[in-house]
Amino acid sequence: MEFEKRIGVFFHKKDLLETALTHSSYANQHKNMQYNEKLEFLGDAVLQLAITEYIYKNFTDKTEGELTKLRALIVCEASLHLVAVKWHLGEHIRMSKGEEITGGRERAALLADAVEAVIAAVYLDQGMDEAKSFVLRHFMEIVDLANKNEIVLDYKTSLQEILQENGEIEIKYELIRYEGPPHRRKFYSKVVIDSITMGKGEGYSKKESEQLAAKDALKKYVRAEESHE
Repeated sequence: MEFEKRIGVFFHKKDLLETALTHSSYANQHKNMQYNEKLEFLGDAVLQLAITEYIYKNFTDKTEGELTKLRALIVCEASLHLVAVKWHLGEHIRMSKGEEITGGRERAALLADAVEAVIAAVYLDQGMDEAKSFVLRHFMEIVDLANKNEIVLDYKTSLQEILQENGEIEIKYELIRYEGPPHRRKFYSKVVIDSITMGKGEGYSKKESEQLAAKDALKKYVRAEESHE
């Protein structure tokens, strides 16, 4: 498989990889087909162990609290999404046409879950030692970014911290509109700072749309600061 070449692992049991790359929306349209939800559960545990062991051995100057924070930055949706993009993972996932039409191949949560499923498939196919090596090969860049605190988990919190460094500023999130059927509703939100709209975002939950509005505002803030330097 092209995907095996991309991630540098060739499976003995191809069905494990097929399951890891199968979304529930696709399996629901085909009888008796396995999909990746249970593999995600297992992959999360394998990933946590591999990263915990690595940072424990290699960041000996950090306290337990600092290691916990570092691990949270490495093992999070944002980091998993970065790995998924590097793998071009969205191109290889089997999903329903409906899921694809609504942006499934680019959806961060869906891609992050699939990365965990692939990690579990490697573990089941080739054992823990290879699974740990696999994780470290593909997450070392993430470890470096996390150690430099360059991975943002919560754009809303980051925006608030930056803007309120010099005092209180009113930050409000407003729902602009929503559209689509109840099971696939899309939300459009904006962030208003001191009565000025600073960012807009859209997503398949109100929370996601607000986070992306905050991300948009952060980008504009950084550009404005750079232009003043």
